[in-house]
Formats: sequence, C-alpha cells, structure tokens
Amino acid sequence: MLTASTACPGLFYNISAQDGILSRVRIPGGILDNEQCQFIANIADNCGGGYVDVTNRANLQIREIKTGINIEILQRLQELGLGSANPTVDHIRNIMTSPTAGIDPQELIDTQPFVKAWDDYITEHPHLAGLSAKFSVGFDGGGKVSVQNCVNDITFAAISENGNVYFQLYLSFGEKGKAPKNTGILLKPDECLPVLAVLADVYLDHIGVTSQRKRRLREVINDLGVENYLCLAFQPLVPNYFSQLPAQTDMITVPADSIGIHPQKQAGLFYIGVVLPLGRLETWQMRRLADLAAKYGNGNLRLTPWQNLLVTDIPKKQVAEVETEITSLGLNISPTNIKTSLVACSGKRGCAASATETKDHALELADYLENHITLEHPINIHFSGCVKSCAQHQQADITLLGVRIQSENETMEGYQLYIGDGKLQKFGYQLYEFVTFAELPKIIAKMLCVYKNQRLNLNESFREFVYRYDTFQLQRLFTVKSIPKLKSNV
Repeated sequence: MLTASTACPGLFYNISAQDGILSRVRIPGGILDNEQCQFIANIADNCGGGYVDVTNRANLQIREIKTGINIEILQRLQELGLGSANPTVDHIRNIMTSPTAGIDPQELIDTQPFVKAWDDYITEHPHLAGLSAKFSVGFDGGGKVSVQNCVNDITFAAISENGNVYFQLYLSFGEKGKAPKNTGILLKPDECLPVLAVLADVYLDHIGVTSQRKRRLREVINDLGVENYLCLAFQPLVPNYFSQLPAQTDMITVPADSIGIHPQKQAGLFYIGVVLPLGRLETWQMRRLADLAAKYGNGNLRLTPWQNLLVTDIPKKQVAEVETEITSLGLNISPTNIKTSLVACSGKRGCAASATETKDHALELADYLENHITLEHPINIHFSGCVKSCAQHQQADITLLGVRIQSENETMEGYQLYIGDGKLQKFGYQLYEFVTFAELPKIIAKMLCVYKNQRLNLNESFREFVYRYDTFQLQRLFTVKSIPKLKSNV
C-alpha cells in the first residue's frame, strides 16, 4: 500500500472517510466481466460494507473498509485487469467514454480502443505519475449516449466531415465546473494519442512539481492562455494547427438515454439500462446481475458516468425474460424513474465535510415524488453536502446544497435550493437560502407541478422551461417564501 499524495481515493492508497477506509477501483471505459464482478463483490463483503457505489466517472467504490485490503487481494485485482499494473499512476482519474461505445447504432466510431491506448500509455510512462489525480480525459464517439459535455480536462469528440471521421479537441479552461470548450482543432483518429501525450507533457512542464497541491489543467491553461498552451503543445507536431476558437453551445447530458431497452448496432441484440438508486449496488445484486449477463449476454456489465449500469448483447427473444429478472432484484429500468437522474454525495455518514445526510434525504424525496407526480422526463436532482460538489460536477436541473445555519438558540441543518441555469453561478439560480428537509418534498413537488402545467409542450425539458424566465419571474412562478438571513455555515 502506497502513501497517499492526494485526497482522491484509489486502489493502492489508504484514504480515510467518515465511515471507514474508502477504496476506489479504476475501470477504464467502465466495462466489467463476470469474474471481476464476483471478485469485487467478495472484497466488499469481506472487507467493506457489503455494497459498492458506482461513481460519476464509472469507477467502483468500496466503502466502510475497516482494516485495509491486503497485498494478495491487490495483486489478484491487477491480474484480473483491475487497477493499473503500475500503482504509481493508479490515482489518475478514470478515462471516460460512452457506456454504449461499440454498440451505439448512431456512433461514428468505437472509442474503446482509444481508452485502452491511453490507459496503456499512462501505465508504460512512469513520469505521468506526476499528473494531478484529477487529470481527466474523455472520448466521445458521436453516438446517442454522449459524454461530450461531462466535465473533463480534455475531451475528444467524434464528428463526420466529408465522409471521414475526425475528433474535435475540447479543453477545460475558464470558469470552474464548466464543460470543456471546442478549440477548433480537428484530429484524425490516429493523431489522438500523440496529441494527448504532448498535451500532458506541456501540463507537467508548468505545474510546479515541488508544490504540495498540483494545479488543475484548467488553471494552467488560464495562466498561459489557451492559444499559448496549444502553441506549446502543437509546435513539435504541426505548426498553425488550430483555427479561431468557435462560439460555444451549451449541451445537456440526458442520462435517461441509456436507461431502458435499446437496440444495439449489432443486428438482433439489445442492451438494457438499469437504474441504480444513487449508484449503490448491494453485493448480492451485483453477483446476480453478473450471472444474468453471462447467461443471456456477453458476460459484461457496463457502468455509466450517471451511476447506473447496462446489461448488453441480449437477444431480442430473451429481452422480456431479462427484464423480469432485473425487476426481481428490486431494480428498475424505466427512463422516467425519478432515481434515474437523482445524484447524492456520501453525506454525513461518509464525509465530515457534509452538512446533511444527503443520501437518506435523496431517497426520501424520490419516494415522495414517485407517489405525488408522474414525469415524462426524469429531472436531474443533485444533493450536495458541501460546496465541493463531489458527486456531480456539472450543473443539475435542481441542486440542493446542504448547509447549517446558526440561530440564537440552535444550529439547524437544511438546504439551499438552486435551479440550474448554465450561465450564472456554480449551482444556478438560488431560489431558497434555507429550507429544512421536512419542507423540501412539498416544495419540489410543487415546482415540478408548475413546470408540467405551464411548459410549452410535452417535449420541453425542465431546464428549457427555466431558461425562459429570469430570477424574479422564477421566484414568483415557484412562490418562494421569504426567509430571514441567518448566519450560514455551508
């Protein structure tokens, strides 16, 4: 076990959380086979809390570990292809791609080989251990289930030009928490790896390796200027490679596109997207799903950046049978299920920084909404116990930020309520400065009812609905009560 040089948990780093040791297993591309699933489930049972959590980078986390994971188990994980063969680079963020890579009928190119190539390159080049633990890369194949607007430092997004497939290069710079921006550079598929390598090297040249905190790529680019950074990177390759930066268009991730029953590009085969409430999977469910995938499909489970999973390669005649078996596990495959886009951090039980029990509150809210309102489209509701927003980096439709406020006689816990806008501050419009959780379900239900009754048509999303109003109009629309300003401890 290595000494942690970062607050980010990994497989080879002991990171203590409020509920015990936390271990995170990197799974490049998010694909797990049956043997890997069974072994991870054994670890969670024998060392942890008997469950795993899928993260927003399609990793797996094992929580409530009391005595650590011994060297024999770590070596076995490496043998199974889990965890890097080079432990010094295992802290680097998981490589992101669409969970439907290789099976999406609309994709322009299968990005799985690019994920593997970059993962192999990191493993084979020890100097990349100097990268920030948050150095993040994503590949988007241009399919229906897109990860293009997920927050990554570097994104390669496939497009079609004159019958050929290229990758647009996106970089993260400017304001924190925003999706990466198009640089105007087009790359042939075989140029992606060498370009990525030199982008990483230029970053390493400018982070100040002796400093205790490693700066994010966004910070380095902000200091250098994006064109200067690109010049430094591309000068050894091709001069004058980039054009003027184009205007940006906001994109919206739709996790529900991967939930439910969908045809694959392979004739006669389907994948089924399964909702995991808050990304949590009990070990007995994990084992059963892995066996189900082996019995009916190709034996793999695919984790998504939206903390759900896919069972793939199911023959058409067996889809109904698989759906029945998934339902028998207490899981749901409906794209309109409120839990499809419900996100929460670990909360007070798992993190000392959290002001509230976010996971418990999120599930209670979901149960209330399911009994009081029916949605045609899921709403992305994000519970964050503090301002770090660990569970979801991009803006949600509705964000609930846990806070404590101090009155004269007591400290109360509750939430600030924001509506995602994409143009204002980190969490969007603030509608409520403080609301207790007891009040919250009725407030959210009323907001969603107003949206349903006053939207332009059935296809108008909650976020599109919000875009049509300014802050004052939204406050009146949702009848925001007046709350006295108290001293807040976010």
